[in-house]
Amino acid sequence: MARPSQTHAPAQEQRAGILVALAAVGCFSLAPVFVLVANPPFSALEIAFWRLAIGAAFVGTLGLLTRTSLRLPRREWGKFILYGLTLAIHLSSYVAALSFTSIAHTVALTYTSPIFIALLAAIFLRERPTRGTLVGLVIAVAGIAILSGFQLDYRACTTASGHCSIVGDGLALCAGLFSAIYSLAGRVERERHPLFAYTFYVYGFAALWLLPIAATLFMRHSYPLPAVGAVVALGIVPLGMGHTLYNAALRRANPTLVNLIATQEITGGILLGALFLHQIPTALSLAGVAVTLVGIVIVMLHPARAVPDGSTPPA
Repeated sequence: MARPSQTHAPAQEQRAGILVALAAVGCFSLAPVFVLVANPPFSALEIAFWRLAIGAAFVGTLGLLTRTSLRLPRREWGKFILYGLTLAIHLSSYVAALSFTSIAHTVALTYTSPIFIALLAAIFLRERPTRGTLVGLVIAVAGIAILSGFQLDYRACTTASGHCSIVGDGLALCAGLFSAIYSLAGRVERERHPLFAYTFYVYGFAALWLLPIAATLFMRHSYPLPAVGAVVALGIVPLGMGHTLYNAALRRANPTLVNLIATQEITGGILLGALFLHQIPTALSLAGVAVTLVGIVIVMLHPARAVPDGSTPPA
């Protein structure tokens, strides 16, 4: 009778992990809506700063409540300062992209981070791309081409509306690139430090990188309650709660499955944007998102292999 119970427990853990991952996606999907409620009057850099600062305070409080050690040896501060820089650039680029292009473009292009991870891992970690990785890369690039409408139109960038898809798409791709760098840099660190300690210091150092710029903008605008509430919600819900739930899901379910579920932030963001902000994507944008997502999923399902040369890739 012991054998069925042994197989039943992992199945229960897997189901619990899937539910937690879905809850994380729900938190992540709210980010574009909160950003666009806060901007204006908050600038992209201010939003990124407050999101990181509030997120750091939130996970730090969770660490204290759970009696998790938040100590970080001074010799490791240098690495965490660099991790914070990559996260600061990622979030700033993501928030800024939403000012220039649609939610559909922003979330889809930011989620190209698995593509960048595969490319960077091949260059720096000596992980050989599989055939599936290369196929997924080609499909994702085709999806990006469809999203851009197969043309680079700079005329919209000269209008007074501020809408410039080329700039927005470029910022979203930058967000995806630095998300990949952040993920690769922290691959080992997340296993060496408790979750709340790791996120507390990375978020905190990222906020410090943005503090000098954000400080110059504090007194240049008003602080309407809806915008302030949106900024606070950004730090607590998508970053603090969403990230924590995502990492909890990784500890319960298959990581590939959790990452596949996380890609549905694209779907959730588009739906919430249409529902609350009336951002209805065009048929071409939806086609581009779908093709890009297919490419991303293929890359996730066909991870690169380490080159069998007897050496250990750098962390």
